[in-house]
Amino acid sequence: MGTPSPWAVLVLTVVLVGISTPSVVYGQPNFIIILADDVGWGDLGANWAETKETPHLDELAAEGTRFVDFHSAASTCSPSRASLLTGRLGVRNGVTHNFAVTSLGGLPLNETTLAKVLREAGYSTGAIGKWHLGHHGRYHPNFRGFDYYFGIPYSHDMGCTDTPGYNRPPCPPCPRHGASSAGSGRVARKDCYTEVALPLFENVAIVQQPVNLSSLAAHYAEEAARFIRRASESGRPFFLYLALAHMHVPLGVPSLSPSSASDGGIYGASLREMDALVGRIKRVADHHGKGNTLLWFTGDNGPWAQKCELGGRPGPFVGAWQRQRGGSSAKQTTWEGGHRVPALAYWPGHVPAKRTSPALLSTLDIFPTLVALAGAALPPNRRFDGLDVSPVLFGWSDVGHKVLLHPNSGAAGKDGEIETLRLAQYKAFYTTGGAMACDGSVGPAQHHHPPLVFSLDRDIQEQEPLDAASREYQAALPAISRAYTRALEDIATDNISLADYSKDPAATPCCNAQHVACRCQALDHGTGRRAPWLCL
Repeated sequence: MGTPSPWAVLVLTVVLVGISTPSVVYGQPNFIIILADDVGWGDLGANWAETKETPHLDELAAEGTRFVDFHSAASTCSPSRASLLTGRLGVRNGVTHNFAVTSLGGLPLNETTLAKVLREAGYSTGAIGKWHLGHHGRYHPNFRGFDYYFGIPYSHDMGCTDTPGYNRPPCPPCPRHGASSAGSGRVARKDCYTEVALPLFENVAIVQQPVNLSSLAAHYAEEAARFIRRASESGRPFFLYLALAHMHVPLGVPSLSPSSASDGGIYGASLREMDALVGRIKRVADHHGKGNTLLWFTGDNGPWAQKCELGGRPGPFVGAWQRQRGGSSAKQTTWEGGHRVPALAYWPGHVPAKRTSPALLSTLDIFPTLVALAGAALPPNRRFDGLDVSPVLFGWSDVGHKVLLHPNSGAAGKDGEIETLRLAQYKAFYTTGGAMACDGSVGPAQHHHPPLVFSLDRDIQEQEPLDAASREYQAALPAISRAYTRALEDIATDNISLADYSKDPAATPCCNAQHVACRCQALDHGTGRRAPWLCL
């Protein structure tokens, strides 16, 4: 038998690689990840018929694939975002709770972000919106793999804001001339608001402080459209990470119509604004090459029930067992309402339209899936909790995670600790607890050995755990225990990072520490109204 020709070898290699790596077949696609903040599973009409404010997202679901068993990697901001950008849980990447305005650290510098991997694979990378993974020094997005950044460094309820927002008190004004301390003759400013006003960054420069929240969504939409346009004109594939302010409080909508009270109120108006923003990004992406871009929409965690009518809709995931004992079963908890989030994938010609997938998936999967589609390699010397779920995206499979871990995110136990495990339809709680509810109640932490087990296929409300003496519980427990033990052993033997959570007022971002905007709200003396200070 003769030696095959070099051409034959090349053809065979392309075919074999193409079978295992869809990205080679399709070329390097563009990626847009839209991450909503504090959004409920029921905040999409495609998920929950009672919701009427999301026509653009519902259209996205109709033209793409909807994932109904999709979960955030944690149920608070910083840990969830760190896991999305690393494919690793907080117990591995070190980010187990939120960073502060004065935080010196952030996502550990030895952790490799999705943006860094894609940039090395030839992508133009941009982050627009909330970061919350460290803003001081080299923790800033521009040093974590993003060519371009436009957004706020942490949640927009942290620090004084130009528009105080709903359910957040206005920042007290600084005294015009200060007040003399008794007997000292020195000026005392203890009554002045001492936290920094919320800054808006473009790359490493602060361009507005405090941020005008009512126009923030429009700024994000405009900058996202500009980034897509510039990247498309450059001929390079792009990765855009768009982390919205919606639906986190304060809800800063430009104006409310007279019918708002009967049409979803403030929350409904903010939800419609978010929906319109997503619709605009979809149109811009399609305009620059329909079928070239994978758009993936999801949320960082469930709704913030403590905010009452300003919190989102969990749909059927009410965590009834916990609610009977006090506290919220949404954000900051491992109940379904805390981490089951809406998720849609849109990629015309590649991701099937009008499809609903029941696969058990997570934001952890975004990292390895995009890396595979880009034809890149995962960073070495570390383990990943996410999976390459491109077969699910393409409609070839509905097989996701066999086991999915849920870390504590503030409601009970130790931050980041794996206290809940999902195995097929079973969900096992080793620790339960509720976050603060609208009525002010907080469910106490309870430890369960053996674990409390719910069967989600017939008890989606998590109302009644299996009887520990039942045949079903006894049959499920050995597999659950093995999976939990293996998971903890795998984490313990991994290359684990530690985040720096130390604080220093010097880390507070401010474009001019002497300016009144960095101590309280700046006054526009021409109108008497509070106005943002532009830091140009």
